[in-house]
Amino acid sequence: MLTRDLYYQLKPHSPWRLRLAARRFIARRKLDSIADRWPISPVAGTVPVGWRGWPEEREFAFVITHDVEGPEGVAKCRKLAELEADLGFRSSFNFVPEGSYAVAPELRIRLAAEGFEVGIHDLHHDGKLYASSGRFQKNAKRINQYAREWCAAGFRSGFMLHNLDWLHELEIEYDASTFDTDPFEPQPEGAGTIFPFLVSRPGAPGYVELPYTLPQDSTLFLVLGEKSPAIWMHKLDWVAQCGGMALVNVHPDYLCFPGEKPSARTFPVEHYVSLLQHVRDRHRGCYWHALPRSVARFMRSTSQNPKVRSRRSGQRAGAPINSTAAA
Repeated sequence: MLTRDLYYQLKPHSPWRLRLAARRFIARRKLDSIADRWPISPVAGTVPVGWRGWPEEREFAFVITHDVEGPEGVAKCRKLAELEADLGFRSSFNFVPEGSYAVAPELRIRLAAEGFEVGIHDLHHDGKLYASSGRFQKNAKRINQYAREWCAAGFRSGFMLHNLDWLHELEIEYDASTFDTDPFEPQPEGAGTIFPFLVSRPGAPGYVELPYTLPQDSTLFLVLGEKSPAIWMHKLDWVAQCGGMALVNVHPDYLCFPGEKPSARTFPVEHYVSLLQHVRDRHRGCYWHALPRSVARFMRSTSQNPKVRSRRSGQRAGAPINSTAAA
């Protein structure tokens, strides 16, 4: 924890290429030792007790989210939304309320009008959200204000930091700051499941946790240097076989559209298009494509997964969690 806090203190003063080189070095050294749990952790595919399946008797769920990191990402949101709509998909765009950019109300309104979702991505996106309980409670009030103003149902913290107990301070229907397995994240404790689950607490309404289950685009293409989306397809097919939720997080900032100059900060948008085409064509008629808020509301409306729902918020499916790990 101290090392992580120090990193976020030094991060604004460290060159991006130096940070990326360090991440690549560490990630590649890890690869051999994590082969049994990444990109697939077999135990995460265990169907939870009480699970009754997806709507319309579909075999699995497919959910798309986007974390918009900076001004470059904001500039690509409309183009990305149009691309997805042309292929028959909709997604959630998560914006940083007080980050390095201001998101125009017109963009949020237009996305919502076209069937997309708008969510909250941290507050400042500086890695300090969970620095202390007092800081989090203060920031939670600001986050709740934005959630009401933006009509946002969901939240995801920066850098996938998470504390499931503290998140009860937020007025949200769902959180998406965890993952089934991702040892490359700064807080690598995973949710251990490819299924959504309810996080409850006595006297509180609780919220639904939506772990991302496909590797992050930045990990695959920027850190590990993958030249194809093959790992995405392989993991998605496995999630589909298990009947879980294939939730992907793609950053508009990192996409290189046709006509744009490639860089070490981007990967070809064709990789993402290939994933969408793979889902649409190979799994046609088998998946429930839903916005994150729809998954959260489905979980509540059907009282899905009673055993997981009754877990205390410091626990999650798959294995014990240290809910104060991000404190």
